[in-house]
Amino acid sequence: MREIESGPPPRRIFEVTTAERALRCGLACRILDTTGRLAMAVETLPSPAVLGERPVRLALTGWRLASLGFAVEPEGSYALPFDPAAAEAALRPLVDPTLPPPSPLPFGSGDLRPADRIETAALELCKLAGLLPAALVFEEGARGEPHVAAEADLVSVFAYRDWIARSVRPVVEAEIPLRLAGRARFVAFRPADGGAEQYAILIGSPTAEAPPLCRLHSECLTGDLFGSLRCDCGEQLEGALRRMAEEGGGVLLYLRQEGRGIGLVNKLRAYRLQMEGLDTVDANIHLGFEPDERDFLVAATILERLGLPRVRLLTNNPGKVEALARHGITVTERVPHSFAANRHNHFYLETKARRSGHLIDLAPLRDLRRGRA
Repeated sequence: MREIESGPPPRRIFEVTTAERALRCGLACRILDTTGRLAMAVETLPSPAVLGERPVRLALTGWRLASLGFAVEPEGSYALPFDPAAAEAALRPLVDPTLPPPSPLPFGSGDLRPADRIETAALELCKLAGLLPAALVFEEGARGEPHVAAEADLVSVFAYRDWIARSVRPVVEAEIPLRLAGRARFVAFRPADGGAEQYAILIGSPTAEAPPLCRLHSECLTGDLFGSLRCDCGEQLEGALRRMAEEGGGVLLYLRQEGRGIGLVNKLRAYRLQMEGLDTVDANIHLGFEPDERDFLVAATILERLGLPRVRLLTNNPGKVEALARHGITVTERVPHSFAANRHNHFYLETKARRSGHLIDLAPLRDLRRGRA
């Protein structure tokens, strides 16, 4: 495996990690630019009373505001005044987006403007923390309340994802015979922030001499472990291992990107919204996320570390092909990877094809929806 290049200063990584942890605990963090301001996550705010009477700005993604009826660019981030007098009513639809929002909304569009750099960084920290992207940003008061538990500079917050993706390094390798693929080796890759490890499962002995079959598999606890019928993730995982065993080799990257990168808790929220009629894309948008929050730089980094610059990619998603190419990995062939739908996931698969550009044959799905299969 390739040697690991030197990365960013550990202190700056630690500062961002500490800041996102503070938000998860309902504490404030200071975000530093030329000046500094405080940020707290809406989801974990212990009480509006901690804000005092200071002016507060509510930062939200364009996706969330558009879902609430605001005329904004979905890809942008915005901020508007937050009225402490209406705090509890205003927070309710933001803390739990699965609830129907009140009408009229307790916050209007007055003084709505694009978020500045600190407000945008606060939203990024919320996402890094696995929280809903909604933040309260304000100046630090004379008494320093609420308690400031951490601080991070703006540049580090925005660079953090790439830092962590490029920092992964192998820490242990072990042979583990699998039910579907007898010759398998697991290689654990740890990022510089000490966070969740990524895993490469090597079937047989893939080498750079011929592009091996490769699958980028985003973890799915409900599908991979519990056999959820709402998606096809478990079938894709098992099918990839089986196909690699049949071909005599391959590499499966098990990536910690639950729910298209929004995390398990938010994926469960999205499931709640889907039960009310939203599709996968609209459910993520309603929560304030992009339709797909994943980035595959970490996958490209792992393949580079493994000495596999060219692969045959097992996927129906052209976006994965484009992402690997953007990060320096050559995909010599896209290998289709589809499985039969069931009555629980046919709508999910249709959404993948119609709205996310996945190359899936819709005819069997239409037949299933019409009760012909």
